[in-house]
Amino acid sequence: MTGLFAGTTIAITGAAGGIGQSLCRYFGAEGATIFALDRSDRVLAMPATFAALGITIKAAMADIADAAAVKRAFDSAGDIHVLINNAGISRHATVAATDPAGWDADLAANLNGTFACAHAVLPQMVSRRRGNIVNVGSVNGLSALGDPAYSAAKAGMISMTRSLAQEYGRYGIRANIVLPGTVRTPLWDERKAKDPAVLKTLERWYPLGRIVEPDEVAKVIAFLASDQSSAVTGVAIPVDCGLSTGNIVMARELTLEDF
Repeated sequence: MTGLFAGTTIAITGAAGGIGQSLCRYFGAEGATIFALDRSDRVLAMPATFAALGITIKAAMADIADAAAVKRAFDSAGDIHVLINNAGISRHATVAATDPAGWDADLAANLNGTFACAHAVLPQMVSRRRGNIVNVGSVNGLSALGDPAYSAAKAGMISMTRSLAQEYGRYGIRANIVLPGTVRTPLWDERKAKDPAVLKTLERWYPLGRIVEPDEVAKVIAFLASDQSSAVTGVAIPVDCGLSTGNIVMARELTLEDF
């Protein structure tokens, strides 16, 4: 198969979710072989489903919060040229609704799990003197937008990405992180069932007047994962339709101007 990532094996965590499946389709269409990892058994059906699209997927089940399970999964994966740390979850909307066990669980499912996956692939990347890690963070890592444990984990991922870039650059390994805003995934279909106007409400906060499409996240990750960004490492790139530029709703109310 030809394509930008032909001959490349790309590991994608959280592969069975909305963004994860979009990433698998995007990189598979660019010629990559996909190692799909997810804690859900839905990932096991992906090789057959994607084969119909001409995309080769090897799947494994593992909860990234379990470092031993992560190591076993990657030990069976063979060569990994690019790691996309996409898996993550938020289960506690407020500080008041979070107890210490819940805090630890959300950090384990996001920050600690991302580290476990990176730790599992770094030795072979060092040996090869080449590798690429792209972490999927969130604009929540930049500001207080609810989901405090998740947000703290995503902020930690930014710092961890920079540390990876600093320490492993000498081995030809790059590490970067994208920070999506609200992304149109099946999760929001569930939210719309409760509040049909939820996306319209959210769109007011975005300067582009809309939320992010999954393929828009994939395209930025593809840039960072490719040789087109060969001099880029340690950066955090918002993919958020402008949300992190400031508070447009507040600005409108302060200036009394509809811009």
